[in-house]
Order: sequence, then structure tokens, then C-alpha cells
Amino acid sequence: MTEANAGPRNDASTGPLDDLGIDLLDGVLGWLADDYLRVEVSGLENIPRSGPALVVANHSGAWGLDAFVLHKLLHRELRRPVHVYADPVVLRLPTLAAYARRHSIFTDDPTLGRDRLAAGHLVAVFPEGLDGVAKHFSQRYRLRPFSPGFAVTAVRTGVPVVPVSIVGAEETYPKLGEIRTLARRFGLPYFPVTTPLPLPFKWRISIGQPIPAPAGAASFATRSAAARQLCDEAWFTVQGMVDRDRRRRATPFW
Repeated sequence: MTEANAGPRNDASTGPLDDLGIDLLDGVLGWLADDYLRVEVSGLENIPRSGPALVVANHSGAWGLDAFVLHKLLHRELRRPVHVYADPVVLRLPTLAAYARRHSIFTDDPTLGRDRLAAGHLVAVFPEGLDGVAKHFSQRYRLRPFSPGFAVTAVRTGVPVVPVSIVGAEETYPKLGEIRTLARRFGLPYFPVTTPLPLPFKWRISIGQPIPAPAGAASFATRSAAARQLCDEAWFTVQGMVDRDRRRRATPFW
């Protein structure tokens, strides 16, 4: 799956073994989404088929599988590149790093894709960051505070924020604890105690109506206030969507 003219991307090349691993991972993600996790997606019409938008989703599950599944489905269903901002820890794993280079997953932009948005692309972010996936299973679906960087970018560029809720990932990879010695050994922020393989719980991904970015303001103070307000609105919207979708299921296997 190529992404010609997809805008900025990581510039490292891949070799034959990397290409094999990327193709394998891409196929596994498709199988996981369609057959194993039986992901239901609603609200795709809320993401523009052309032009820029900032997709903002909750982040959960011990290994952050939700980011890769969401990217896979949005790219496939929208038939346009989706640039995803990820933590640099992703690049420490060779296959994931190669996958990121091919599929517009970036880690090196403090503006969270401002240039990509200015070029008319879609950018997806997970504003909880590692705090979202690092939380204990007992705290499942309680969103951590959003980092406001995405809201600053939305205010600066004037693009809409599209809220997304993902339900099911918490049960697929429940975080039951941490092994600190392994985290230090592999240079990871944490090494979770979880299941060795993802559990086959059904997922629901809901895409809400876009939240318009506030009108541009000249002063830094006004822009900062607008960004804080937009960040809070996005957090409450996504948390509400998560709560709603959890209530809709009789069991996590529904």
C-alpha cells in the first residue's frame, strides 16, 4: 500500500526484510480488525473526504493496538492518507518503525502535523499519550487529561477537530501491572503485565461530528484561551462517546 504525494513522511528507506515485515503486519492488522476483533465503525461521514481535519481519539490497552487498528481502518475506508502522530517509543521496534515510515506515522513534529494540515491532509492524534495506555485495567475507559498541543494546532490552522471513541481495546490488552526491570532492559516507559496475545473482545469505533476550531485571534493570550477551551470540549466529547458506547453493549463480547 503506497502513499504517493501523501506529504511529509519519515525519510528512512526500507529493505526487502522490512518490506516483508510491513506487508505481514498490514495483513495481520486487517485480519484483527475484520475477523478477530470484529470492529464496527460508525460516523465515517463525519470525516471529510478531502481537505484537512484533526482526528482526536482516546488511547487504551496495554500495547496501544488501538492506534494501529484505527489508522488501518481509516486509511482503508477513506482511501486517503491518514498521518498519525505517535510517541517516539514506536521507532524502537524495527518492524513498527518500518511500518511507520511507509504509512505516514510520524514522531518528530512538535507542531503535531501543522504542515501536513496546511497541505490538506488528515492528521490523527491520541492526546492522552502514554498515560492512556499505561493506566491500570481498574481505571479502564476513564480518559486521562488531554495534552493541549492538538488544540493549539487546530486553532493555528483553523481545521476542525473530529472526536473518535474506541471501546474494546481495554479488554483486548488489559494492563494488570508492570515489570520495571524489563522496562529498563528494553528502554521502555513501562513493560505491562498483560495477556501474551490480544483477547477477542469486540470493538466499536464511533466518529463524532466535527468540532469547529475557534476563529483565529491575533494575541497569544486569546489563542491560548481558545486552545484550552477546545481541548476541554474535545475531552468531554470523547469521554461522553466512550461512556455511551459502553452502555450500549450488554457484554464486551456483544
